[in-house]
Amino acid sequence: MHHGPWQVKFGSITTFDRLEVERLEERRDQPASASHAGPKRRPITALLRSSEGRILLLGVTLALAYTLWLGTRLLYAPEASQVLTGLTATALVFGRAAGLAFGYAMGLAHRTVIPIAMVIETVIVLLFYPLFVFSWRHLLVIKWLRNIFDRIRDAAEIHKAKIQRYGLIGLFAFVWFPFWMTGPVVGCVIGFLLGLKPWLNMAVVLAGTYMAIVAWALFLRQLHEKVASYSSYGPMVLLAILITVIVAGHVLQHTLNGNRKKA
Repeated sequence: MHHGPWQVKFGSITTFDRLEVERLEERRDQPASASHAGPKRRPITALLRSSEGRILLLGVTLALAYTLWLGTRLLYAPEASQVLTGLTATALVFGRAAGLAFGYAMGLAHRTVIPIAMVIETVIVLLFYPLFVFSWRHLLVIKWLRNIFDRIRDAAEIHKAKIQRYGLIGLFAFVWFPFWMTGPVVGCVIGFLLGLKPWLNMAVVLAGTYMAIVAWALFLRQLHEKVASYSSYGPMVLLAILITVIVAGHVLQHTLNGNRKKA
């Protein structure tokens, strides 16, 4: 009578069954690190091979190249490097308008301010978008970014239906127009929620971003020249006003979101 692989004969185990037992014991005796090494590597490899992973690698590469460029400027032109570093920090902390205003207040021209603003926002989009997608799919969760992702996703959900009517043109216009909580970060999340392919999403969002940067630059440059004609301190006053408005807007938004959650 056949009993399967664990065939018993007269209380003893057959040769075939002893081989099976030996294999199981070998697997059991293997270190945990060796048995789990493969599965731990595969998700990271798969992430980097995906479209979002390539976008992330491109963003990291661009960020490193820009940082290296700033470091080189520091060696050969320390004073100019300090101004550029200040522009970068202002743009990262307070946003596009403040960064551009800082550049003009420091006497920089369009040919310097506009490309730097484009690089900074490109890096932000290329880094933020894949990390958001990985978090959304529970492939890579960064705890300290979770609240930011949730807040931006909520903003994207609010505008999603309006943009969906007009498709790519609607997404481009959303990123381009300088309204509160519009911009490349929220825009790329909307593109993801609408099901756009990653590279198409990046192309539309970045095109709208570059157009918005040029429009902001032209407007702020003219405003800078007008206030500078009244007083040499005018550009710095303008920068202070912009930063105050931006900070007040974020505080107000945070307060409103907190009240909504309590309600």
